[in-house]
Amino acid sequence: MADVPVGVLLSGGVDSSLIVGLLAEAGQKDLNTFSIGFDGIDTEEGDEFRYSDIIAERFETQHHKIPVGSDRMMTALPNVVRAMSEPMVSHDNVGFFLLSEEVAKHVKVVQSGQGADEIFAGYHWYPPLAGSNDPVGDYSKAFFDRDQEGFCEAVATSYHDGDHSRQFVESHFAMPGADTPVDYALRLDTKIMLTDDPVKRVDNMTMAWGLEARVPFLDHEVVELAARVPPELKLADGGKGILKSVARRVVPSQVIDRPKGYFPVPALKYLQGDVLDMVRDALTSNAARKRALFKPAYIDMLVENPKDHITPLNGSKLWQIALLELWLQEHID
Repeated sequence: MADVPVGVLLSGGVDSSLIVGLLAEAGQKDLNTFSIGFDGIDTEEGDEFRYSDIIAERFETQHHKIPVGSDRMMTALPNVVRAMSEPMVSHDNVGFFLLSEEVAKHVKVVQSGQGADEIFAGYHWYPPLAGSNDPVGDYSKAFFDRDQEGFCEAVATSYHDGDHSRQFVESHFAMPGADTPVDYALRLDTKIMLTDDPVKRVDNMTMAWGLEARVPFLDHEVVELAARVPPELKLADGGKGILKSVARRVVPSQVIDRPKGYFPVPALKYLQGDVLDMVRDALTSNAARKRALFKPAYIDMLVENPKDHITPLNGSKLWQIALLELWLQEHID
């Protein structure tokens, strides 16, 4: 509760929708909600406004929809890379950056649904671990966006000195204190991945605009409670089962039973036009050639047809290596 205007980053998913619903039920008035969308490409949509609209209408929020065209996204990308404390390849960085720009015009503190997937098992890599006889292998197969073979295909031979990603998972899963393969993954994701990726991502992009983002799902009492919940209750109902059961008392079923969404930025998945030109220029620059991180033939293959090289987790292989090079040019060179 606050005496100043309260904002929520409303994606239209169950997590942010539940925050809005609980705030409204608690009596918070004049609630500001914010959603962002990008241009679609081919049949892939770039926004999920139809879901955020349901919540905004249901709880009568002061809703702000921010549609972003390709030109504005292109203009923002250098500043997005500049705001990164470390390389972050997720497409949604630009979304959080531009969303924060708009949010900061209205509120100084905003709430986000980050963390619910990691503590209540909402991601697709948790179900394969239920009863797994090879937790490290099953987690790696589902979670890794590139295997060691893919890494070696992309990266210069001088960096081929072992499968560090798999070794890290093996060492973390071997630690005492977790009882099941699902718990191994939840512990790793909560202690490592969550803090080093999605939370850091939102923090970097919001702080670039002097905006404070709060994450109520990561209140320590909520995390401690979630850690005591048996995995089967989390995995129910396609993931986050126990959280969805609570949400059904508060928010419309349309946002609970929808396909799991993500922050879609099609222009950074299917690189073309000005974005492709920017990526090509970065990867063929003198700085990149001198650095020689990636194999030239691999770069040429990706640049020729980026749409043919999408990762298992629906990212762009070309954007991933380009982002690393762009970040190094901004922060190191």
